[in-house]
Amino acid sequence: MSFKHKHLLDLMDLTREDIQLILDTAESMKEIFTRSIKKVPTLRGKTIINLFYEPSTRTKSSFDLAGKRLSADMMSLSVSTSSVVKGESLVDTARTLEAMGADAVIMRHSIPGASHLLAESIEASVLNAGDGSHAHPTQALLDMYSMREERGKIEGQTVAIVGDIKHSRVARSNIWALNKLGAKVRVIGPPTLIPVELEDMGVEVYYNLEEGLDGVDVVNILRIQLERQEAGFLPSLREYTKFYGVNERILELVGDEVTVMHPGPTNRGVEITPGVAYGDQSIINEQVTNGVAIRMALLYLLTGGEKIEETTN
Repeated sequence: MSFKHKHLLDLMDLTREDIQLILDTAESMKEIFTRSIKKVPTLRGKTIINLFYEPSTRTKSSFDLAGKRLSADMMSLSVSTSSVVKGESLVDTARTLEAMGADAVIMRHSIPGASHLLAESIEASVLNAGDGSHAHPTQALLDMYSMREERGKIEGQTVAIVGDIKHSRVARSNIWALNKLGAKVRVIGPPTLIPVELEDMGVEVYYNLEEGLDGVDVVNILRIQLERQEAGFLPSLREYTKFYGVNERILELVGDEVTVMHPGPTNRGVEITPGVAYGDQSIINEQVTNGVAIRMALLYLLTGGEKIEETTN
């Protein structure tokens, strides 16, 4: 099976088979991590540009490392020091970069749909690295990969997503992917942080943490953005932590077979305690590692790279 998509903008456009292909390709990419020389010439001669309009450490670094491990020429544009600050539009900036020979542009932007606009404007492949509260497809794919690796399967698993569902691009992309792969999805959080139309996406909504976590296989805890408190969505961080923070007591209630996930970075002591984040049931560090493998797979599939070498040791 081949990957027939030119861009990765969100997961709504992908079939179950598309997602399985990405996850299977990531397995091959992760094998490269075990070699003495963790680099293959698969994307040699390809030019990939990171275009980030929002600060990012994990996602940007993960894409950068993924491209370098495939031998692509990587370039990052710092928007704060570019012509953007002089009024250049997004499309003009992208066309300038394309004229420099880009095969793929990885973009994060605060406006939902910005990556779609870019994809309509340039010939290079576009990878959405997060657009507003709309979608974060590569984070969802690495979450699916990590879940499959840890649990052995996704179909039939009950997954709870806890936190700020309303503003989370991670939550939306996870829901789309989990539904396509046959998981049962619950969302848990305060009413102010759960949109009213969410049940139309095929999920169960809980406002009580302990009730929502009863019988789940995986709990995926979202990062609380502190500005939400200032905007009036939360009475106080202390109250949020009291009712929705995942701590050792909660974990003991749900059982020692439940897998704990978090997209990072964590607000320690707010949505998750350090003991849970770094405990035996947590796979947060594995998610970071798997993020590189997923992004390698996507760069390979979207840019038509050469066959992966079996051995380079």
